[in-house]
Amino acid sequence: MLYHAYEFAHAALSPMRAAARFGKEALESPFNPFAPTYGARATSAAFEMFINATRRYGKPEFGLTHTEIAGDPVPVAEEVVLSRPFCNLLHFRRDSARARARNDPAVLIVAPMSGHFATLLRGTVEAMLPEHEVYITDWIDAREVALFEGRFDLDDYIDYVTEFVHHLGQRGERPAVMAVCQPGVPVLAATALMAAEDDPLRPASVTLMGSPIDTSRNPKKPNDLATQRSLSWFRNNVIVTVPWPHKGFMRRVYPGFLQLSGFMTMNLDRHVDAHVNHYRNLIRGDGDSAEAHRSFYDEYLAVMDLTEEFYLQTIDRVFQRRLLARGEFHYRDQPVEPSAIADIAFLTIEGEKDDITGLGQTEAAHDLLTGLPEEKKEHFVAPKVGHYGVFNGTRWRTMIQPRVRDFIRARRMPVRG
Repeated sequence: MLYHAYEFAHAALSPMRAAARFGKEALESPFNPFAPTYGARATSAAFEMFINATRRYGKPEFGLTHTEIAGDPVPVAEEVVLSRPFCNLLHFRRDSARARARNDPAVLIVAPMSGHFATLLRGTVEAMLPEHEVYITDWIDAREVALFEGRFDLDDYIDYVTEFVHHLGQRGERPAVMAVCQPGVPVLAATALMAAEDDPLRPASVTLMGSPIDTSRNPKKPNDLATQRSLSWFRNNVIVTVPWPHKGFMRRVYPGFLQLSGFMTMNLDRHVDAHVNHYRNLIRGDGDSAEAHRSFYDEYLAVMDLTEEFYLQTIDRVFQRRLLARGEFHYRDQPVEPSAIADIAFLTIEGEKDDITGLGQTEAAHDLLTGLPEEKKEHFVAPKVGHYGVFNGTRWRTMIQPRVRDFIRARRMPVRG
């Protein structure tokens, strides 16, 4: 009933949104002599705030059409190179002979499946494009996946990561893998399984960024929320059925709008202040500030549903029982042993001010890599950086990305039979 109530509320507000759009256009019309007045600007701003607060935000576009290589502009084209029911492997192809001749390393960016779309990593991709062949996991909203496509759980996630790594390895070089936040555990598990099998296409390097490898270290509010309730409470209170007419009709999911409400309440004062400032900027006619606000919230408020089995397994195996950190993680009844990793370099990155993944949670990966020589391990704490700053923004571009770039290039390895 929760999902139906959400859909009904959205539909019920549609006439009011339409009226607000009409009013906003009328107030801003160049033919309206009162448009420049304070009252008209304030009312128009209020209409925009109402529209933005009640409309549905669809999946954003990456919109990365160009990059710059050695000072020269190079066109970029998105191409889906592998398509699976719950994820597309997206390649940002740099369309120039000069780019292809550089033989830049291929990197697989594993985007989080935690409520937002992969486009949240637009800044991550943009900074990596000049010097890498970039691929990213473009996860598909579970409410848009038909029920006949079957389940998708944490083990399936590991399967997808392994398949995508193999695809990049066919280029003749063992790929680099970057896991941003949530995928740290399944990426480490997939890497350990490939290492145990001496898979020739296993990664050459893995970078874990703000990942919850051991959530008992310096736990933050999301960790507390995941451990204060039993698994049955989550199953009974936050898992709902996708309503008609979505493609995923009757699929059991953790809806994105619930995840978003959790994100918003964590920093409610900050979001309220941002919207108040946006309202004032609209009245003042500060177009640049208003556009920056719109761009951020168009991305932040666009959310996707997660399958019931993936969400509950993540709560249970990653946050509540911490199976990987305790050496008890299994993949389809097969034990996962990070100690089997002996020649895959690992870089862990944390933000000093991260309020989602606490300091030490990502670094904990190194304690599990007992078979890996110390010279293949690196750890970096980015000063004055929060969770999203680890992979987006000025400090990501100027402080963190150059370190990731140099790490990847120093660890390149060919595929050996």
